[in-house]
Amino acid sequence: MNILGLFWDWFGNSANWHGADGIPTRLTEHLWYSGLSLLIAAAIGLPLGLLTGHTGRGGFLAASLANFARALPTLGIVILVVLIYGVGLGPVLAALIALAVPPILVNTYEGIRTVDADIKDAARGMGMTGSEVLFKVEVPAAMSLILLGLRTAAIQIVATATVAAYVSLGGLGRYIFDGFQRQDYKAVVGGSVLVVVLAVIVAGIFLALRRLLVPAGVRQSGRVA
Repeated sequence: MNILGLFWDWFGNSANWHGADGIPTRLTEHLWYSGLSLLIAAAIGLPLGLLTGHTGRGGFLAASLANFARALPTLGIVILVVLIYGVGLGPVLAALIALAVPPILVNTYEGIRTVDADIKDAARGMGMTGSEVLFKVEVPAAMSLILLGLRTAAIQIVATATVAAYVSLGGLGRYIFDGFQRQDYKAVVGGSVLVVVLAVIVAGIFLALRRLLVPAGVRQSGRVA
């Protein structure tokens, strides 16, 4: 039986839609871990990116630290935090946040930093304060890159939140980890496909946000992928 057949056989089994191990429950858990991690990472990465990009100070240090965090192995962070603090949601959040902050911070910083200087000078010449220049001029102009950073972080979080199962939490990773232990490969395929589909949906949401928030002229300028 091919992968698609294994998935539909598992997905169509009504027993997989009920109880604590049902698809709705595991999907809700996965979304909770992912959403909370993205929210905290954005609360860290966006202000730092805006501040360093606007002032031009500390940008190299922030980008270097972000790239260092990006190189850390996610599962390694989980294991390390578990050894220090014990099993719980904290280790998973720490790993996912460390994974998500770099793209948010770096893209926000680069987006603000690369806004045309003439536009910023014109805004200041009109009497705008520093914060007005940032939020009324720089942020709208950099919105494509900012959303790109958030989209990258969100996709990485959704794909990696399966590590929650490694420390006995829930989420779609339960199907993958438990499936391997039981040699239930239908569950492994089912969980994996659901994670991929969820990541694609998240990417689609951010593409829709980009169309909604970024003017067509900026989208077609080729500044971002």
